Amino acid sequence: MTTRKRSEQAGPLDREAHGWVTQLVSGEATAADADALKHWCNQSPAHQAAFAAAARRWKDFGPAGRDLLEQGHLPVWMPSPISRRAALGGAAAFAAGVAGYAVVQPPLGLWPSLHELTADYRTATGEQRRITVSNTVSVRMNTQTSIVIAAPPAVASSDEVKLVSGEASFALATDSHNYLVVHAGEGRTVASRARFDVRHLGSTVCVTCFEGAVRVERGAHVAMVGATQQVRYDDRGFHPVVSVDPVEAAAWQDGVLIFRLTPLSDVVAEINRYRPGKVILINTDLWMRPVNGRFRIQRIDEVLTWIELAFGATLRSLPGGIRLLS
Repeated sequence: MTTRKRSEQAGPLDREAHGWVTQLVSGEATAADADALKHWCNQSPAHQAAFAAAARRWKDFGPAGRDLLEQGHLPVWMPSPISRRAALGGAAAFAAGVAGYAVVQPPLGLWPSLHELTADYRTATGEQRRITVSNTVSVRMNTQTSIVIAAPPAVASSDEVKLVSGEASFALATDSHNYLVVHAGEGRTVASRARFDVRHLGSTVCVTCFEGAVRVERGAHVAMVGATQQVRYDDRGFHPVVSVDPVEAAAWQDGVLIFRLTPLSDVVAEINRYRPGKVILINTDLWMRPVNGRFRIQRIDEVLTWIELAFGATLRSLPGGIRLLS
């Protein structure tokens, strides 16, 4: 049976499940959407199985898309090859688990996790906003960023926030006597009278100081980061403190993305933070090709056009904002 015929035979639940996935991937999902999705999945084992299958297809989309392109076909959404009877039988419990897990921890980060959706402050894809934590602390949030504000301490000598994910710039008033503590990943950054950025993507946290100095802690290890310096930490621990160009490091605040010999796979990952849908680089030969350029965030799709011309790549569009680079 052809791929297109399978797609035409998709039932109402399969189409609804695909609609949920498309909404989540759009970058506009809210906490209300997460609640509504859980309600939809809880209607029956069949609903859970349909959503689990849709999420699984998204997770496997890259390899599937590559195979279909080699055959000269565009990927088309199709129902799971598992029979409905099997899904409603022994697979129902598995499907329910997958559906619940996909809400809490989405596959490949295709949509915001439940922790992100329920944060005190959150920016959608492509959105930036400013918030005030206290009289002495202001925050500028970049795209796809979630922040939780800690309850005020008994003794008001510090402010604490948790950067659940994303990127934010923190500024403390020069006359402030309080400390700001930013928790991100497995570490925290402590600052007073400073201006600094924290970027938390996946298991990697990057702290860049622009003014003053900050103390970055992870377990028993500590790094002091001064103005125009940067440090990263991840599952392997601290990386060395390095000097950075402050203009380039803060370019996102001016609505600009700057790449310097950046692997194309990393460029695509960055593009996906700013545009709805998903760009998938399916040509592995292009992953490590270096990119140099300066691009406006408001015209993010121009980066894709530039990649087509610079690398001779082919760009194909699919529903839901999906773009395939091959």
